[in-house]
Amino acid sequence: MTDPNTIRRLMSDLSPILPRREMLRRAGAGFGILGLAGLLQNEAIAAATMPVDGGGLADNPLAPRPSHFPGKAKSVIWLFINGGPSHVDTFDYKPELEKRDGQELPGFDKNTGFFAGAVGGLMKSPFEFHQHGQSGAWVSSLFPQMAKHVDKMAFLKSCWTDTNNHAPALLKINTGVTRMGFPCTGSWVTYGLGSENRDLPGFVVMYDTKGRGLPKGYAQNWSAGFLPGVFQGTGIDTAGTPIPNLIRTKGMTDAQQRAQFDLAARLNTHHLASTGDAALQARIESFELAYRMQMSAPEALALTSETKETHDLYGLDDPTCGHFAKQCLIARRLVERGVRFIQIYSGGEENQKSWDGHADIQGNHSGFAAETDRPIAALLEDLSRRGLLDETLVVWGGEFGRLPIAQKSAKPGRDHNPHAFTVWMAGGGVKGGVTHGATDEVGFKAVEDRVSVNDLHATILHLLGMDHRQLTYRFNGRDFRLTDVAGVVVNDILV
Repeated sequence: MTDPNTIRRLMSDLSPILPRREMLRRAGAGFGILGLAGLLQNEAIAAATMPVDGGGLADNPLAPRPSHFPGKAKSVIWLFINGGPSHVDTFDYKPELEKRDGQELPGFDKNTGFFAGAVGGLMKSPFEFHQHGQSGAWVSSLFPQMAKHVDKMAFLKSCWTDTNNHAPALLKINTGVTRMGFPCTGSWVTYGLGSENRDLPGFVVMYDTKGRGLPKGYAQNWSAGFLPGVFQGTGIDTAGTPIPNLIRTKGMTDAQQRAQFDLAARLNTHHLASTGDAALQARIESFELAYRMQMSAPEALALTSETKETHDLYGLDDPTCGHFAKQCLIARRLVERGVRFIQIYSGGEENQKSWDGHADIQGNHSGFAAETDRPIAALLEDLSRRGLLDETLVVWGGEFGRLPIAQKSAKPGRDHNPHAFTVWMAGGGVKGGVTHGATDEVGFKAVEDRVSVNDLHATILHLLGMDHRQLTYRFNGRDFRLTDVAGVVVNDILV
């Protein structure tokens, strides 16, 4: 047993407040700190290696970096149709579904969706479909304004995923994996390419502002996962204070605040030198970015400088779509200012507060389409007028589709369908007025030129000039990538 006097002497050496790392250094003859060093080693090594130019992390990790090859797109606006929009009620017209309305679907597995006890027969779309543009693309009556722009769009009608549950499906479409803890597409893109504006975040997310909450999975959908935290999406609340805690404390001068940041940076940098903590590097950079954003962010988010014609185009004063119109217009202003990746969510967490039309598919989709149709059409028009569409990739889609059969309720809806959904892309090197892939005759499964989530991600990265197989990050002893060990670029839709 250790001598009591020795114990008292050791205890007297300890400061009243013992930092965790100091405790690990002293405990167990220092073996604790060896364990910590091992845990941090992979992150420190990975943080020191960038995927494109082979150099180390720059003083500004969001500094623009060259792509693997010349890309058509410089930035991405992802219009996330949260909840699972029904492809057979939007862009995937199925005449056979009308003919077989009410009939059973032979061999259908009732566990395909989420409510096995409410399975009905095949159900025709409650919306009329018409052909539009020179391409003759079929669009339902939900989208009279977007229908005017079909010749700018490439429709991927054979998308599929591998889960019928919202939270893992959202993670899958955002990160390529159905589990938490992995970086999302926007984080991978900013990690690979940086951003062209050092005074704004490289990756911005705008979520639903009609009191519906965040999508299921919450901020994990725009998480940087194991990448350095500086690449995480910055959430913006366009209905209230856009970025919390950004305004300088009243009475504090710029010089005083700058002095605070400089002192914190010196202390953190000194600590970083002794620990190699990659997360601390991200926190240091986040303080600097917040300081620079105090002037740039309010200007970028303010719409007062836009003309009345632009306000009217988007529908900013329309109570039905004004909230989404504001987000689409902000997205255009952000790509003008060099922001790399922007995601806008339509719909929140609960079923009927998103495109999750389990009951009353007609009422559900009509309401959300009215909120988004005009602003999205305006965004495409506005980007095109300003010469920005050629270098901005616009993506529309959700986490999965919906079944062609009815879900029984007072007003019938549609259950989840992981086997088929539609995504369209426009601009940024995408060939307009084309369709890739197809579902079966009633829209149940993707059967022709199927497109996986990995394929979607590979195509987005390709349009930005990145080879998805080379965009890697070493973590826990292996090289990870957004597309894991799969993914094929959908070349048919490329210019």
